[in-house]
Amino acid sequence: MKFKLGDKVKITAGKDKGREGVIEKVFSQQQTVLVPGVNIYKKHIKPTQAIDKKGGIFDIPRPLGFGKIALICPNCKKVTRVGIRVEGEKRMRFCKKCNRNL
Repeated sequence: MKFKLGDKVKITAGKDKGREGVIEKVFSQQQTVLVPGVNIYKKHIKPTQAIDKKGGIFDIPRPLGFGKIALICPNCKKVTRVGIRVEGEKRMRFCKKCNRNL
């Protein structure tokens, strides 16, 4: 996985292009990530009597695809691509710009 929980990312495409955030959840099967405060949509919900649920218009974050985000390296603070390096039995991620492990 090139993106992990807690990574700082920059949005490179879509309506929130240029914004930054921290990954809250990773959906590996769909290859998407959830970044709070980014890609917010409105959802209209009807009230239900059985559960005593209130209705209204709520803001919900939607997941972003891996292709629409770029990792910000914690070492060099630049937007970078991620490489995978095998060291013994471990697979390590590294920054393609500063060549340090992430």
